[in-house]
Amino acid sequence: MRPRSLGEVRGQGDVLRPGSPLRRLIEGGSGTAGPVSAILWGPPGTGKTTLAHLAAQAADRRFVELSAVTAGVKDVRAVMEGATRERDLHGRATVLFLDEIHRFTKAQQDALLPGVENRLVILVAATTENPSFSIIAPLLSRSLLVTLAPLADDDLGELVDRAIAEDRGLDGEVTLAPEARSAIVRLAGGDARRALTTLEAATGVALDEQPPGSADTPTITTAYVEQAVAHAVVRYDRAGDQHYDVASAFIKSMRGSDVDAALHYLARQLEAGEDPRFIARRVVISASEDVGMADPTALQTAVAALHAVAQIGMPEARIVLAQAVVHNTLAPKSNAAYTGINEAIADIRAGHGGPVPAQLRGTGYAGAARLGHGEGYRYSHDESDGVGAQQYLPDDLAGADYYRPTDRGWEERLGPRWEQLRRIVRGQQRPGR
Repeated sequence: MRPRSLGEVRGQGDVLRPGSPLRRLIEGGSGTAGPVSAILWGPPGTGKTTLAHLAAQAADRRFVELSAVTAGVKDVRAVMEGATRERDLHGRATVLFLDEIHRFTKAQQDALLPGVENRLVILVAATTENPSFSIIAPLLSRSLLVTLAPLADDDLGELVDRAIAEDRGLDGEVTLAPEARSAIVRLAGGDARRALTTLEAATGVALDEQPPGSADTPTITTAYVEQAVAHAVVRYDRAGDQHYDVASAFIKSMRGSDVDAALHYLARQLEAGEDPRFIARRVVISASEDVGMADPTALQTAVAALHAVAQIGMPEARIVLAQAVVHNTLAPKSNAAYTGINEAIADIRAGHGGPVPAQLRGTGYAGAARLGHGEGYRYSHDESDGVGAQQYLPDDLAGADYYRPTDRGWEERLGPRWEQLRRIVRGQQRPGR
């Protein structure tokens, strides 16, 4: 079922739009300097190998495929020699598809540079790791970097439907129940290869279960899909009520400090094929909304998890997410920062908040001094303990209390300090007392 033309490719609309460099490479456009090499970065099953094959088909190019797992410098040099002969004797360009280029050492990647630099080969390299960390800078600068995204559910569904119907696929040998189709799409997690592998395995189960001599076309059910992948299909719809219900239960379990429930809902989302980046964003929000200054390190852990998930992907991302979820769930809780900003916004929307006090206004432009801007400003570093009495809020909000620390976790220590600072700033207490 590998696409034989660009028209059969599903997904990657952004990088394959008309006129894009990758599309010109695949369609055979050469421009004045010849086709450029490309590095395709994306998760498995997003079309990296397919796009390399399509690039080779254009203009009758010679196609050579190497895997960085088994190839070495000797193999690279052999390709370069073959490309030279092909160019000199037949006038044909050579497309070198190098899978998992991130597994090449620096010396092995250096061996590619002359051929890429001289346009002797059109390198199409595939990687699942961030090229900025895994590919040498000279090779990156000579190549077009293309980021491929996981396939959307609609694209995967269409791919599965074609595989059922087309003669180079299952040719109508089975039918697919709607709920089984949805299960295959969910389990694929944006991976076209995984979707087709699951479909093929489920077809085998359905045919094995067909009574001998039956002329009926077997139907793939959810039960057959479960048998094929050897685990239960989680009932979960990323676009429906279940998505929001499970996400809500996940957040409320972290807020409620039930670490076992939080890990359950984390696992439920991951097993259903939820985007781990979506989950990581929810954890970051929870770290500020529900934990806040009761444990400031929870946000650091959550943000670190967000970046790590984007870099490493599944299945390892589950470990990073679990650590952040456990930290959030077990941390002392405070929504003081959350309620504080909400109350401040509510006052702004209600029309409160007059002019900025004159002593706080900017003085870095002509005429500011004449207007009295900055007059009377007390520079905090000149004050005892680095803080002094001064009005910072507009007149109509003077004395407003937005931030009210709890007595939990780190805020237990912050509370007395904030009370002391507030009294000094508002002139109710002298510094150092």
